[in-house]
Amino acid sequence: MAIPRPVPLYPTYRELKDLRFGDYPEIKALLESGESWWLSHWHWGQEFLRYTGRNKSEHTFARFRNETERFLLWVFLIKGTPMERLRKADILEYADFCWQPPESWICLANTDKFVLNNGRHVQNKAWAPFRLKLPKKSTVESTADKQSDKKPDKKKYRPSQQTLTATFTGIIAFYKYLMNEEYLYGNPAQIAKADCRHFIRDAQVKEIRRLTESQWRNVFNTALQMADEDPIYERSLFVICALKTLFLRISELSERPNWTPVMSHFWQDSDGNWWLKVFGKGRKLRDTTVPDSFIGYLKRYRAYRGLSPLPSTGENEPLVEKVRGRGGMTSRQLTRIVQQVFDRAYDEMRLVEGEDKARKLKEASTHWLRHTGASMEVERGRALKDLSEDLGHSSMATTDSVYVQTENRVRARSGKGRSVN
Repeated sequence: MAIPRPVPLYPTYRELKDLRFGDYPEIKALLESGESWWLSHWHWGQEFLRYTGRNKSEHTFARFRNETERFLLWVFLIKGTPMERLRKADILEYADFCWQPPESWICLANTDKFVLNNGRHVQNKAWAPFRLKLPKKSTVESTADKQSDKKPDKKKYRPSQQTLTATFTGIIAFYKYLMNEEYLYGNPAQIAKADCRHFIRDAQVKEIRRLTESQWRNVFNTALQMADEDPIYERSLFVICALKTLFLRISELSERPNWTPVMSHFWQDSDGNWWLKVFGKGRKLRDTTVPDSFIGYLKRYRAYRGLSPLPSTGENEPLVEKVRGRGGMTSRQLTRIVQQVFDRAYDEMRLVEGEDKARKLKEASTHWLRHTGASMEVERGRALKDLSEDLGHSSMATTDSVYVQTENRVRARSGKGRSVN
């Protein structure tokens, strides 16, 4: 029996609020083709995601949307059983499905779910519920690679432990919402998680995904050189410096439906200290210290944009402006800017210092810059409490476990002295 091809169920939060089925013909066709309970389940998902979009961050909405969508597609197209009849064994069956989904449910790139066609939103043919994450390609390919044109093997897809945890987190949250609304009266996902055979008990020493001093110096020098050669890269230099020096997540620089970072979010207190107001994870506002060393790059970027040297109260210019049009940039646009710098820095570092030392620049993501800046602050001995508040952590214990790892440092020192004979 052929496995049905999945259809995306939910658009972005902004579109989901006032969704009309006539504008999404494939969603309409799918729901009309199934059992009567499919439509009510879809509405449960819509309610849950609208609640998440109102009360959580954009990142949380996107994560829960993906998990809710995958789960309901499995419920509709594979299991064929309403949620109120699912038990612990069924959720474990779904976990097995997520561990090795059918190839038709796997895509190779992060794409939009829908594309606009004659005023209607139709499925993007490149989309699928699961994504096989490919390693970043080296900019230098071998002749054999170019000639083989070999397609990635989707059978190699396996979710990471982090992805599997996110799957259960999303389903548990969905069930919990439905219980609170009195649609359902049990949460089988909550009790199934402990018995999922794909989880590995992890007692490893956690490695911080960060750049070394040398790698960071290459990234910074590359961004500086690009901006010196062509002013259009002043934006890239500013973004790279802000992410690393101010410990920002990429979303905290981006324009979101409920928040637009603007220049007046930089502010100066009565003692002459500069701060940046940040709307962060968990819908929390925090003020991050801005070091004197960063002010020069802020002035440089503002000069490129034709602004006064320093921000003023009430200035509504976006913190990072779009290449075309008005307003701020999205997380995806900012990520592309950073990746461009990483790619060029990798090329230059590989030629000078060799592949081994440059390799991590192929793996690095925007979040590595936040980790790099925080780790360097730990190494220079900055007070943990101050660093924790700049990072926006809810407690110093989080900062210690992620960046300091005091117990592991002591353990490593004690282990160095043992002898072979």
